Amino acid sequence: MSTPPPSASRPAVRIGVLVPLTRPGWVEAGQHLLAGLELGAREVNEGGGIAGAPLELVVRDTAADPKRAVAAVDELAGLGVVALVGEYHSVVARAVAARAEAIGLPFLCSSAVLDALTDEPSEWVARIAPAQSHGWRVYAEFLLGAGHRRVAVAADPSVYWASGARILRNCLVPHGGSVVEFDMRTLGPEAVCDALVDSRATALLLLVGYPEPAVSIVKCVRRDPRLGEVLVGAPAGQPEFAAWGGLLGDDGASVPFLRYLPERLGELGVRVEAALRGRLGGAPSFVAFEGYDAVVVLADVLRSAASWPHVAVEGTRGAISFSRVPGIGVWQWAWAPVQVVDRDPAEPGRFRVLHSG
Repeated sequence: MSTPPPSASRPAVRIGVLVPLTRPGWVEAGQHLLAGLELGAREVNEGGGIAGAPLELVVRDTAADPKRAVAAVDELAGLGVVALVGEYHSVVARAVAARAEAIGLPFLCSSAVLDALTDEPSEWVARIAPAQSHGWRVYAEFLLGAGHRRVAVAADPSVYWASGARILRNCLVPHGGSVVEFDMRTLGPEAVCDALVDSRATALLLLVGYPEPAVSIVKCVRRDPRLGEVLVGAPAGQPEFAAWGGLLGDDGASVPFLRYLPERLGELGVRVEAALRGRLGGAPSFVAFEGYDAVVVLADVLRSAASWPHVAVEGTRGAISFSRVPGIGVWQWAWAPVQVVDRDPAEPGRFRVLHSG
């Protein structure tokens, strides 16, 4: 027996969507996130909506601006949304989480990974992306396994990048490793190359903005004959998106990054991947799957009137449920699958799995 479509006479169940769609936000990530959210909402409505009512996404562009995002939260609350979802940038998601907690509006963070998403334990906020401490620990395991114990990071000033550098240091130092930081407020790409030579580091990690200065640093390192054996890595995932290859060409290959996908997708994941590919005109990133899974979770919560700890749904990347994780104040899916991958230098459009966590 088929499920009847949502009734046009019933008021829509409105969800506020927060995504970076203009610069300085990471626009390509925002587009992939929105594609996943919209696909999930369409399928929810094709399956009967929320108790017969249509699900409606009310989208606001955060442009990676915390103040703009907080203003959007207040606007969306005034429009009667029943929950908030989305956001890619950690500093923005943190601001959204604080405001959602203050006004008592559920917020499901799809893609931001900063551990301290809230200052205090929250009943209103949940997250399906793995916490930074978990994913970046997997990245540190990869570095150690590949023999990299002296690591340099080119770092912009931000809570997110500082947290990443601290996680790497905490993971590497007990194994005889070290982390040296290059302050990108004072160094250009050429100076980074000189500092990298002096540091004797075997790996340089890009904890910087994209496309700049990340792209310029990669080009400079690749062209420096002194640094031919140095690994360039980007744990935050910049090489995941097609624009990376367009900007860097062959130089963009062999740059390991974190991706939150299993080695093999199940039946649901395969079907969603095909649908997302059609929407995006190319391969979907893990961020698009995060968007889809977020809507699956919210639909379950709204249909059952359940709280975060009672969620139990099948997502594209595994069974999703939430728990309290030590040191993390939000309800957390522990964990989405984590991989370290890179673009194959022989075929930059293909990804190689280097390590799984």
